[in-house]
Amino acid sequence: MPTAADTDQPRWTLLDLEGLAAAYWDEIAPVLRAEGRDPETDRPSYEWLSENGCRGLTYALREYHDLSFSEFWNDHLDTESPGYDWEIDHRPTIDALERYLDRQQQRLSWSESTVQTHRYRLAQYVRAYEDVNGTSDVLTPVARDSDVPASVAVDACWDTFDALDRTVDRTTLRRIYKSTSSWYSTLVSRREAALNPTDGLDYDWGGKDRDGDKNPPLAPEHVRALYDAAADTRERLLVVALCAWGLRSGEVAALHRRQLNLEDDHPHVAFDERKNGPGTVAVIYGADVARDRIVTLVEDDDWNGYLFPSDRSASGHRTRGTIGDWFDDLADRAGLPEEINGREPIPQMARRFWYDRYSDTVEQLVEHQISEIAEEQGSASADVVWQDYLEEDRRRELRREFMREKLSEAFGD
Repeated sequence: MPTAADTDQPRWTLLDLEGLAAAYWDEIAPVLRAEGRDPETDRPSYEWLSENGCRGLTYALREYHDLSFSEFWNDHLDTESPGYDWEIDHRPTIDALERYLDRQQQRLSWSESTVQTHRYRLAQYVRAYEDVNGTSDVLTPVARDSDVPASVAVDACWDTFDALDRTVDRTTLRRIYKSTSSWYSTLVSRREAALNPTDGLDYDWGGKDRDGDKNPPLAPEHVRALYDAAADTRERLLVVALCAWGLRSGEVAALHRRQLNLEDDHPHVAFDERKNGPGTVAVIYGADVARDRIVTLVEDDDWNGYLFPSDRSASGHRTRGTIGDWFDDLADRAGLPEEINGREPIPQMARRFWYDRYSDTVEQLVEHQISEIAEEQGSASADVVWQDYLEEDRRRELRREFMREKLSEAFGD
């Protein structure tokens, strides 16, 4: 089946909106028809556009016309359907919501199913907002030039969540809150809003301090659920790097191909400098996942070597916050509990999973295995035998053997 990439692509950035519309009908519509889809009513997703070689279109719309593809579809193409029915009638609010979802899909590589999940949650909020406040204009009360007092804007938002609290369970309410708060935060960061009216609600809906130092570890079944829910090489490597390698979120975000030594007799990840941890981390599980990720990325001629690259960041790679967002999304899809021992699932719990198993491995080796050698050597201390009688290669072999058993609880063989 042909794709848009099989044709001579237009110079998207040189086209005005009329030219982009013409290019849509000339280049993209035939491919949709070949798939049995109606280009007048079936709006292609950002994911589809990217996979079919049309990232230039979405880039041109964003950078040269300040439009999301959904806004372009609704306002500049002669189509019969506006796409998703938000069931509200305030067009600026709908455009702001669609623009946010499109940008998140581009910035965070959200899958189409993830976009649908967040769209559904946001729709629940704006519909409830209209029922409670008599208007679906969610933007004006928080606008930078608004005449609405901040207290009134906050009350309108909080009253909406009070109403939702009477109609949905607390888990659903929490998820609606997270999606809504993220949307408002993006409006504030882009200077499209003066305040985030959900600030403070986190405490009312049972939110926990994400920066606390008492995060419990994920259980093996949690890790397995995350890995089973991973949909592509990016998400699988995310789970492996956090749970099987024990990397911090910032280390995962900045992971580079040159750090991976996968063909060595002892595969490992190397660090020039690392806080509170070894300079190398054994790759006991996940070497194949890392190779698959590299194969996927190397197809891009412009790939910069980062395992989680970003063409919008000065660093060339994703941020710690993005890793957290990806983890949140994956945890939702994996069906992880809303709280684990009273804490919301976060990436630090994945590192705790790894660290607990590493600590157990060393303790088990010293207390149970090495003690036999200590008795043979006439030594009263297993620690002395571990450090002085065993070569580093043997210590590493034992650690790998025992750690492999512990990781198999979560990842299988």
